[in-house]
Amino acid sequence: AIIIDYDTKEVLFEVNADTLNYPASLAKMMTIYIVFDLLDKKKLTWNTKLSVSKNAASQPRSKLYVEEGTFISVNNAVKALIIKSANDVATVIAENISGSEREFAKLMTKYAKKIGMKDTTFKNASGLRNRAQLTTARDIAILSHALISNFPENYKLFSEKKFIWKDKVFKTHNHMMLKYKGADGIKTGYILTSGFQLAFSAIRNNKRLIGIYFGGDTAKQRDQSLTFLMNKEFEELQENYTK
Repeated sequence: AIIIDYDTKEVLFEVNADTLNYPASLAKMMTIYIVFDLLDKKKLTWNTKLSVSKNAASQPRSKLYVEEGTFISVNNAVKALIIKSANDVATVIAENISGSEREFAKLMTKYAKKIGMKDTTFKNASGLRNRAQLTTARDIAILSHALISNFPENYKLFSEKKFIWKDKVFKTHNHMMLKYKGADGIKTGYILTSGFQLAFSAIRNNKRLIGIYFGGDTAKQRDQSLTFLMNKEFEELQENYTK
């Protein structure tokens, strides 16, 4: 786990922050980061239609069940990643940007190195298990910070709690978004081999903290542990402020 002060990037708490683990769905944060960057560079628009291949449609769940031969807009694709954590849509994005998921993963790793994620290697756009796809809590904190600071307007999508697709309502997997005071987003992740992960951001008294937790035994235990750590750091900041 690691907690950082957003403004100063100071590490307020860390334990095993450089231990390698599978990113699980936190990998989708980099997929979204690249989309945000291409939107900024006018290489994509929110209405750009992304085509669904047979390969993308066949990805395991969690998924949106997009069908081969259909299209999804960039806007809906990003929301499907943030809220539904849809593996099929992650592959759609990868293939439309780079031609193949393998090539897109190389791009993801390149972006990661550029923003200072020195211990991270991506192998796919979704975070599905790959033995060589590894990151650290510290690197995910760096990615969280970059998403918020480089794309402040687009980042607001991470605070959305539901997403409607074909008349079906999908609700966020991030339960801390619903109950933590000051929460404004980021992403959950889970695969069997990683445990339960969470990248999280909250603002209290005009102070933003970013918290990352890896390897939780259950979603509940992960949320409780990160809640405890975030509360503790917010309280200490408040005490120092009032001294």
